[in-house]
Amino acid sequence: MAIPTDVTPRDADIDDAPVPPMRFDTPDGFFALPLAGAPEERAELAHTFVRELYSRGDETIWTPAAPYYEGIAEYLSDSGLAYSALGLFSTDDGGVVQCAFTVAAARTDHADPDIAAQGILAALGGDPLNDARWMELPCGPAVSCVTLREMSLNPTITADGEPKKLVTGQIEVQVPFPTGPYTAAFTLHTASTEYWGEFCDMIVAILRTVSFPDPEEADFADEPGDSDSAGEQ
Repeated sequence: MAIPTDVTPRDADIDDAPVPPMRFDTPDGFFALPLAGAPEERAELAHTFVRELYSRGDETIWTPAAPYYEGIAEYLSDSGLAYSALGLFSTDDGGVVQCAFTVAAARTDHADPDIAAQGILAALGGDPLNDARWMELPCGPAVSCVTLREMSLNPTITADGEPKKLVTGQIEVQVPFPTGPYTAAFTLHTASTEYWGEFCDMIVAILRTVSFPDPEEADFADEPGDSDSAGEQ
């Protein structure tokens, strides 16, 4: 089941250029952090978040966990993220793999999304550690950038006390808003690289649902009684 998400990125009125709304669908298994503006609302949403994340838990888990995730949400919101979620998925052998997924927007002052995407591709492609590629999405052009990194783990934190290598992967896709002057950045990060192919397929599926509705249409969709809108994050 896909979950529709309406997002208006933070700093939505910079130099009289408001950030238009954006929509995308996320699959089951994504738990969105409560990036609410008001502390009271963020605290309330954090309690709901931990009950969904730890659905088999109780108050002994939920009560101490809620302030932790509330603090993370406040930090991420202040950093300019419009959406942040944890992805938790079961494997056939009974294990669990996870990822972090975020959405943000940055001002790029473009009028033509194709020109913006060409500039992004040139910039990212200049780093030999990046695998940068052009994408054509239903909403317009985009640029993907895949980065794999290996880090050494201290023996004191490994299960057998031996030094280990950990490979992490990140997929970032930058999507210029069709009307400018902003670009959205969708980022998926995971240490479960043994399921890298599945995560690649997942983010492509999410990106194919991205749309930029007219602001007036988005406001109308948020009216009470509209069951197709997930509300503004």
